[in-house]
Amino acid sequence: MKSHIQHSKLLLNKGRLFRFLFGIVLTMIFALAGYVLNEVPGFHYVGPLACAMFLAILYRQLWGYPEAVRSGIEFSAKKILRGAIVLYGLKLNMDVVIHQGLGLLLRDVGTVVFAIFFTVWLAKRCKADASLSLLLGIGTGVCGAAAIAAVSPLLKSDDEDTAIGVGLIALVGTVFAILFTVLRPWLPLTDMQYGIWSDISLHEIAHVALAAAPAGQDALAMGLLAKLGRVFLLIPLSFILMYWMKRTGKIRTGTKVEFPWFLIGFIAASILGSYVFGKYIVVPPNLMNELSQLTTFMLTMAMVGMGLNVSFKTLREKAMLPLLVLSVTSIILVGLTFVTV
Repeated sequence: MKSHIQHSKLLLNKGRLFRFLFGIVLTMIFALAGYVLNEVPGFHYVGPLACAMFLAILYRQLWGYPEAVRSGIEFSAKKILRGAIVLYGLKLNMDVVIHQGLGLLLRDVGTVVFAIFFTVWLAKRCKADASLSLLLGIGTGVCGAAAIAAVSPLLKSDDEDTAIGVGLIALVGTVFAILFTVLRPWLPLTDMQYGIWSDISLHEIAHVALAAAPAGQDALAMGLLAKLGRVFLLIPLSFILMYWMKRTGKIRTGTKVEFPWFLIGFIAASILGSYVFGKYIVVPPNLMNELSQLTTFMLTMAMVGMGLNVSFKTLREKAMLPLLVLSVTSIILVGLTFVTV
């Protein structure tokens, strides 16, 4: 009897492992399909990352979310994304960071403050759901779905609001990121300015990567640096929210703030790439090129995971007013940041 139970548990664990691995493979398949679609005339303007996300969104609307392999898809959307961000640190020139880092952080603070307060104010004027709108304001200002997921326990948000907030951020952020890539050739901005603008106006790290990648590696690295500054601001913001909820007696016991450790990895990789590799450690150019290609492919897999979270049906039924508030806030934020870059 005991051996039968152990055998059943072993089969169950193998089944979970298979579904987990298949979810990761599924994001790889969509990523490869994005590269293929990128070769079609017209689609090459937006790049393989946007093409892969478009295919994932289309799949979700036609056939639904592949729940059986959710764990693998979420791994691609979260863990693989963070691994790719760390690798992108190898492309960052730390000398540029030293001269512009403080200015970027100040811009990030302005983005976070404006996004939260304007979203809450506009939601009140439009009579949109206050709890969901606050989540959207934090997601817009800080780092999209990751910020929503981090603060929702602090704000005692229910699972439905959290899911809708993540879906709205993914949808609006994706639309804006694709528009950025289409408009980039006609914008009066240098590549570095475009990278900074992408950071201080877009929602997710992946959206910044999607929009900034066509402008080159320097623009992408700068955009990611500034975006990670907004991610870092999630820490003090979370403590502020914890204090506020404690004052109102609504905070959940045992709630912890997750530190963005991949930020440390990104900075460490940046230091290695700027001051160690090529000076004290010889790295073949072919290897660096292969790492660059791997990083882009990992980001593409993460885009697929995000695209599969976009459900038009849920948004249409429950979130039209919050969607309007988020869209207006995003448009104004894009305009304000454009004139200040």
